[in-house]
Amino acid sequence: MPQVMVRGSDLHPVMLAPGERLVFGRDPHSAAGPGPGRIELRLPGCAPHVSGTLAELVVGAEAAWLRWLGAGEGRLSSLLDAPGGARRVTLVREMTALLDEGKNELVLLAGKRVGAELYTDLLMTFTVHATMSAERPVSVVHNDTELKPHVRRGQLTRYSKEWYVALALAEPWLAGDDDYPFPPTNRRIYERIRGWRDGDAWSLDRPQRVDDAIRAVSQIAFGELADPYSEARDGRIQNPRFAVGKRVAEYRLVTAEDLDEVEQAARNS
Repeated sequence: MPQVMVRGSDLHPVMLAPGERLVFGRDPHSAAGPGPGRIELRLPGCAPHVSGTLAELVVGAEAAWLRWLGAGEGRLSSLLDAPGGARRVTLVREMTALLDEGKNELVLLAGKRVGAELYTDLLMTFTVHATMSAERPVSVVHNDTELKPHVRRGQLTRYSKEWYVALALAEPWLAGDDDYPFPPTNRRIYERIRGWRDGDAWSLDRPQRVDDAIRAVSQIAFGELADPYSEARDGRIQNPRFAVGKRVAEYRLVTAEDLDEVEQAARNS
């Protein structure tokens, strides 16, 4: 019979036994009242765009699963204890995912507020195993769910130069070529945008202009605190261009549908 240990930043560990379910989010206490085996967990320091009731973790007699209830998305990954190795799933509303034996990680992009208009990723882990102790925190603060920071500020304007650069930079992930993706060079970004825009690529034939646009996209995708190009970041990223391209795709600043649209428009021009 499985037991699940829940851990996260600024959280006391919580142990769930079969028959128990954990409802968590920015303000899960504002949802329906408690029922048999229901535990409510408020995630401290949540960004205002994180849903009040984000997800429900249910522990059954033979398995544990996570049901996503929030308006945004979460990224669930399991490590090498999973059959066949690691996996990664993007969770959307009403989606249910079984937890693998061992350690499962949940990431909410920019889900934790660490300062005024400063956000970092919120990380939780769910470890499925036999025994461990539990502590259960309770606190209540209710606020309405807001949009994610980049949506609220609207800094990445559709069809702008930065939007096209983000699209070209994230193309390997958007096109599904992400087994071993290699971020495109400045020249490749320029050529892709020139092809999409029928020869009009602003001044992106100059490498510095591409670098400047990537930095602008990076600030939107990561925020100042986590921006790999920012001096305010704690620690350095070895390949910031790779990190920005991956983040843009995961954050859906641009999408596979956007890529299909510009490709189709280029073919029809």
